Formats: sequence, C-alpha cells, structure tokens
Amino acid sequence: MKPSGPGRGTNSVNLRLYNERTLLQRLRRAGEASKADLARWAQLTNTAVGSIVQSLEESRLIETAGRRQEGQRGQPASLYRINPEGAYGIGVRLDRTSIETVLIDLGGRILAREAHDLLLPQPERALALVKKDVAHMVSALDRGQRRRLMGVGLAQPYNLGSWLRELDLKADFRIWDEVDFGAMLSQAVEQPVFKENDGNAAAIAELFFGVGREESDFLYVFIGAALGAGAVIGGESLRGSSGNAADLGLMPVPPSRLASAPVLDRRWDILLSRASLNSLARHLRHHGAAVRNHTDLEASVKSGNGAVREWLDDCADALVPSLRAALAVLDLPAVVIDCDIDNGLIDDLTTRIDSGLRQIAPEARQTPRLLRGSFRADAGAIGAASLPMFFNFSPRADVLRGRSHPTSLETANV
Repeated sequence: MKPSGPGRGTNSVNLRLYNERTLLQRLRRAGEASKADLARWAQLTNTAVGSIVQSLEESRLIETAGRRQEGQRGQPASLYRINPEGAYGIGVRLDRTSIETVLIDLGGRILAREAHDLLLPQPERALALVKKDVAHMVSALDRGQRRRLMGVGLAQPYNLGSWLRELDLKADFRIWDEVDFGAMLSQAVEQPVFKENDGNAAAIAELFFGVGREESDFLYVFIGAALGAGAVIGGESLRGSSGNAADLGLMPVPPSRLASAPVLDRRWDILLSRASLNSLARHLRHHGAAVRNHTDLEASVKSGNGAVREWLDDCADALVPSLRAALAVLDLPAVVIDCDIDNGLIDDLTTRIDSGLRQIAPEARQTPRLLRGSFRADAGAIGAASLPMFFNFSPRADVLRGRSHPTSLETANV
C-alpha cells in the first residue's frame, strides 16, 4: 500500500533535508567541489543537486570558490565551498575544575572565548557565569549573524558527583546530579541547548571539523582532568541508551603501581583513576612539584620532570588493554588521541600506546591506526560549540526518520 499524502510529503521533506546535509558533508570533506562532483559522490541527478546547491547558496551555507575547467570542452565549472559565515554555534564546556564558553563559525574557527579556572561552583553560580559569557558571545555577532546562530551546545561529564576519590578531588558536586543544567541554561539564554557528555561532544568535533573529514569510523580518547571518550561509526556518534556509549574511563583496570596512587580496598580500579591529568597532577605533587592549576601542570610537563615519564608508563599500561577490549567490541580501524595539554605529552603517550597495542595484538586482528586529535586544549569547548552545527547540518539517520537530537527542553535527563 502506498503511504498517504501527508506521509509521502513528510518523507519527501526529510529526504530533501538529508540530501542537503549530505552535500554539506561532502563539501566539508572535499574543501571545494563542482555540482558534477557532488552529483557523482551523492549519487543524485544533476537537476536535484542543482536545486539543492541553489537553496544552500541562498541560505548562505555555501559560497562560490571560483571556476575549474573540467576536460577540454565546455564552460568552466563553478566550484563551491562551505561558507564559514553561514552559521554560528556557542559552546559551554563544564567540568569539575573549569568552565569555558566559546563562539565558533561553520568553519570551526573560534571567534570569542571566556574561561574560568575554578572548582565547579553550585549550579546557580555557574549559571550566572555562563549566562554572562553567552551574552558576551552573542554581542560579538551583528544582527544578521545572530539570525544564523544555531543554538548553544552544552558538554559536561555526566554523574559529576561521582569518582572524586579516583580524581583526587576534595569537593562535593552531588547537587549537579540532581539538576538539569541544560534546561536551566536554555531558559536563561533563550536559545535551544543541545546536550552531550563531554567525551561524545569532543568526538563529534573531530567528526565535524577534524579527522572526520577523512575518517568515518574511529574511537576517540581525550585525556583531560578525567578521561573522556566517544565512538564514531559510519559517520554518526554512538550514544547508547543513556548517552554514555564508549565511556572508556570506567573500564576496569588493575590498581596503579605508582607510589602516589590511593590505596584500594578492592581488586580493580577504573581507567580514569590512572589515565587522567588529575592522576598526573597527583603523582607530580607526590614528588614535590607545586601543581596548583592547569598552568603549573603544563610547566611540569614541559620541564621534563621524571615523574611525568613514570605516569606516562603507568597510563599507557592501563590504556592499552582497555583500548584493545573496546576495539574488540566496536571493530574500529582507528583511535584518535587528544589531551588538554601537549608539550610533547600526546606524542610520548601515543608512542607507548602503539608499542603496547602491537605487543598484544591478537592473531588475525590489525593494530589500529593511531591518529593525533585536532584541537588539544580546545577539544572540549569546540566539541560543545559543534553540537548545534552537528545536529542542524549533519546527515544523520534520524533526519530520514524525521527526528532531531533532543535539546534540553525535550528531555530532562539524557
């Protein structure tokens, strides 16, 4: 039986929207392309692509990028590219030790930033800070640009009140597990707010603006104050039933052998206790280093402190089997590794992980390609700001089903 008129019309609209987003994705990956290129890649007719390109150009999401002669005959073909000024997103990154807000354009460039290096305060105080920062972001846009603001992305660890011992934090964040900060923020700033846990958000940033231009399948690992992770499969972010898919930080691992590690009353620890910058700071302080904040931690890494090498060995020792286990389940060909600080730390850790993965590679299985993340300290903030872009412009399967990602107003607890 044929679908009814309204259903058929709805499906047609969804398909058109999906095709528009597919062409935008192709342009992000290619940099620039002609209509003929897009028709071939998307397997659409020239007429369909011509109509979509016209619509995208009128919406200012794409722009012309000159002309190219294709072959020896005919008129030079017009080339198109993503227009960075076609859309804007604001991102709010919350974690247990900082708050950061950024404004980005459709090209992923950071246009404005506000940051607070502090233990996460009570939700009402945090809301006041973030509301002020978002207002500053909006004020950086002119009237026309504000019409192209797609919303606010909120990236935060779920279960903020948990694992404080493992993260060596003497604080009480339990109130954060009882509030829907996304709904509070949406009401305060009068913008749609798109929520994700911080690991998924950073993985989405890589998919939308980073290695995702070439890779559609990868496991993403971000070492920050805690450990965030996400999985991208077939060009889509894997969320899971509670939004915590690929939560690598909770992998069970043997306790650390470092002298700085807390004494456990159980056989197993969790990965974020060993593979996080808080565990590195704890180890440096154990050896007498004055690590009071992010700047001190960077300085210790840059100085070549021997305690950093000890932590790297312990971190890799815990990460390697955890990655191997995750890849056995997810069957992904690549792992993207990023970190809140660099100064050689990412390369040193990647070298150790690559060696460890090769040593334990099971028969008939490849060692994954290890890729360097694109954003380092900006990963969390760009991840948050990429959420409005991703859910408005990415060709996700939900688009064909007529479903959008729920904002904070549509779900009380993701």
